[in-house]
Amino acid sequence: MRLLHSTPRQALTLALASALPAIAAPLATLDRNGAYVSIEAYGPNVIHVTIAADKAEVLKGPGFGILPKNSDNGAFRHSAAAGGDTFTSAGMTLRVNPAPPPRVPSQGEKYFASSLAPVGLQVSNAKGEQVLSMTGWEMSPHTVNTEKTYQVGASFAAPHDEHYYGMGQNQESLGPLDLRGRVLDCQHWYDAPAGEAVCVPFMVSSKGYGIVWDNPSATRFVAGVNGRTGFQSNVGERVSFFVITGATPEELYAGYARLTGKTPIPPKAAFGLIQSKARYDSQQEVLRVANTYRQKKYPLDVMVVDWFYWTRMGQMDIDPAQFPDPVAMNKQLHDMGMQSIISIWPRYETSGRYFNELDSKGYLLKDTQGKSVDGLPFRSDRTGGLIDATNPAARQWFWEKARDNILSKGFDYPWLDETEPDLVPDGAFYAIGSGDRYHNLFPLMHVEGMADNMRAWKPNKRVLILSRAAYLGSQRTGALFWSSDVDPSWEALARQIPTGLNMTASGIAYWGNDIGGWHGLPSTTDATKAPLLDPSDARDVVGQFHDYPELLTRWFQYGTFLPTLRLHGERKQTDIWSVGKQAEAVMARYDTLRYQLIPYIYSQAKATYDTGAPFMRPLWMDFPNDANVANIGTQYMFGPAFLVAPVTEQGQTEKDVYLPAGSDWYNYWTNEKVSGGRWIKVAAPIEQIPVFVKAGSIVPVGADIQSTASKQAIAQIKVYPGKDGQFRLYDDDGVSYDYEHGKSSVTLLKWDDAAGKLSASGGDAALVKAAPGLVKLAAPAK
Repeated sequence: MRLLHSTPRQALTLALASALPAIAAPLATLDRNGAYVSIEAYGPNVIHVTIAADKAEVLKGPGFGILPKNSDNGAFRHSAAAGGDTFTSAGMTLRVNPAPPPRVPSQGEKYFASSLAPVGLQVSNAKGEQVLSMTGWEMSPHTVNTEKTYQVGASFAAPHDEHYYGMGQNQESLGPLDLRGRVLDCQHWYDAPAGEAVCVPFMVSSKGYGIVWDNPSATRFVAGVNGRTGFQSNVGERVSFFVITGATPEELYAGYARLTGKTPIPPKAAFGLIQSKARYDSQQEVLRVANTYRQKKYPLDVMVVDWFYWTRMGQMDIDPAQFPDPVAMNKQLHDMGMQSIISIWPRYETSGRYFNELDSKGYLLKDTQGKSVDGLPFRSDRTGGLIDATNPAARQWFWEKARDNILSKGFDYPWLDETEPDLVPDGAFYAIGSGDRYHNLFPLMHVEGMADNMRAWKPNKRVLILSRAAYLGSQRTGALFWSSDVDPSWEALARQIPTGLNMTASGIAYWGNDIGGWHGLPSTTDATKAPLLDPSDARDVVGQFHDYPELLTRWFQYGTFLPTLRLHGERKQTDIWSVGKQAEAVMARYDTLRYQLIPYIYSQAKATYDTGAPFMRPLWMDFPNDANVANIGTQYMFGPAFLVAPVTEQGQTEKDVYLPAGSDWYNYWTNEKVSGGRWIKVAAPIEQIPVFVKAGSIVPVGADIQSTASKQAIAQIKVYPGKDGQFRLYDDDGVSYDYEHGKSSVTLLKWDDAAGKLSASGGDAALVKAAPGLVKLAAPAK
């Protein structure tokens, strides 16, 4: 149906009526002198608070991204007294202050103060310790995109020792992780100066709680500035947020998963090497690169076909001049044990074959006059209209064309680019309302629409989607997220580490980046040190950027310890052998190492599926009692065993690394044992980045394979003594959804430090029998 501008509010009402599930009754709806407060629960450690001046607004239920079907008030009891209303469960207590007695306003309040009735509340954890105090709320009237609405917000006390994390992807930091003292614009912004910003409004506090801010409009987050932490959204008629409490990260993220959806286990191929380029200009080039990996015996799982394989933007076809037989190409890749990903964009040129159809059906983003938006004037971008992913019919249309025209040619998975979206919706209208009201919603709707249809099309083949942006709940779509089009520079590399750690802290476990940077290489370098790798045999790729082989190698070493490892960029070549023999030799060793670690990494994927907690995570999650780790964003844990400290400076051959207190640590490369709770200087020659293993760790090592299409045996079980330990080694078929029904294997490996023995039990009978003979104890090299 063509969008006719009755009013944005009417459009919103229709959309909510059709898109959102039935809403359960809240625990209570309280009247605080005309400020209405609604309370509902999502299990014992998740509470939803909604505040508005209009009672109907607080009863509308949660917004997009939240799963209302999971609301559950059964764990809570409500008691009312003169001191306020209290809601208590085994996991948390919420107290809503009583309404203050009426009084005569002062002169200042008559002119400048809000007319809203005050609302205050406190949250305590399972131990009865207060962890959060809301001190005020806001509804300030204004007009946005022709719509009379409000700026809405809430303020919370900010104790001096509180630290804040999450809130999506912000690339401003070169190292510090803690958001305290910062003011973030939580909105999707491709053109953010430091690199694309992505809003996932989930903040996690060092006090053992998290806040999910339920508003998809552009939002400002104030983190502990002048004693105040707050959220302020540009469009809304209510304040809506969720508080999650937990004694461990696993408890917090389990609450987030219950609220917004579980993180599925990706197909096992997602954990191998993904080879991409902007762009492979022919079918022959794709196959040449794939065949070269096999000839060189460098493991590889996925080949990617990026943009402009089509004849025109939005044509949703495959240019036969470039790709004369994509079905045969994909068969050859499959025969080599590889899979394929292809980029599918949501933009439609006005002269393309689908624009008039989409325009007439109202399937594109519209301006205030009801006309389809064509590009962005501030970028001189006239690359067509944007599919309206908020319209279910448009989502279905997009899926059917993507399936029939592209995916049916044998491609395994789609890459959904521009999911911010790149065509900024501010000042325009979606089917459900203004682009300002729903500024951050597009990536969830667009990617989830594709994911749901993919699973319906092939019910027992796991969904995998590359996506450039996310929102609340995006983790449930089976998407892999990345940091967008970053520079090929040492500075950009340094920014990736704290960026990724706050993104994963936002509940988005599968995050990575373009290894080597996306943008084309500059013609020169500003490096002042001699490059650590010889660029002389790679001049056709690197030109006079002498230190680029070193940069790419350091980035690849970092990528080896990311949830996904994907080479990409606008370079002439992007593969492992593209920047010289010396760089190739180092990256090839790390490619092999990545595949040896797949049993370990895949087991972490199962833990994330079970709990929602990320396995690439900041140090504060694993070492909450060490105050020194609160602001470290230059190193991180990769699963329970590995501490990784990437090298991000040109010419650097040693690095200061902090080893958290409470454990001894082993240098992964030398097996030297070091006590924790201190900074040490670590050797970092070009063939090594600092990696340490926590004492008591068990690390299963897989046999060498060329791709995850091959069954991988366990070749070795590395044990790092000094403490009892255990490891749940998980495996399944790596392809289907049978794991959701228990068709998998879990072998429990246990290390008895006092006895110096490893035992195995459970799933894999052959491994249980062989395990003691596969043990290799960490011992310093002689």
